[in-house]
Amino acid sequence: MPENVRERKSKITASRKLMLKSMLLAKATEALEQEMMERDEEKERFLGERVPPVKIAGLSFSQLQELCSELQEKVHIVDEERYDFEAKVLHNKREIQDLTLKVFDLRGKFKRPTLRRVRVSADAMLRALLGSKHKVSMDLRANLKSVKKEDSEKERPAGVSDWRKNVEAMSGMEGRKKMFDAAKTPTGQ
Repeated sequence: MPENVRERKSKITASRKLMLKSMLLAKATEALEQEMMERDEEKERFLGERVPPVKIAGLSFSQLQELCSELQEKVHIVDEERYDFEAKVLHNKREIQDLTLKVFDLRGKFKRPTLRRVRVSADAMLRALLGSKHKVSMDLRANLKSVKKEDSEKERPAGVSDWRKNVEAMSGMEGRKKMFDAAKTPTGQ
């Protein structure tokens, strides 16, 4: 594509866009209402086919008992079917989950869980690992090396001295001349 091509401005004005959006929303709500009505009609039709209306007017006590037992049998049948469907769905969900894990294993990509930073002391961690019966306390400072002050002073080179001793000697122009001369002499050799 040529570099001189500028991005084109939209030819539709803002008011036109707003009008089109409102028309689309109105059409979508109409379609949604129509779909809901069709669903309700389908449900009514299905229930009309599966469950005929019950006529209890003018029935004797024994006939009402027979009707109740028939309805109870139908309820049991429906419950059995519902239980079977739920078991199948649960089985299928587990199978889908296992297959997705296998796919991730084959690809080598794993879902990494989000980790949170947890601050736990060493004692609390040992209690969690060993259980509350074992009382173990770790003193981490006891294992540290102790540094003696005398050793650190011996390791200092002899040429390095305390700068505070030479402050008065180096002050003024004479001290600066001495520093300049001292810096000059090692390079001159």
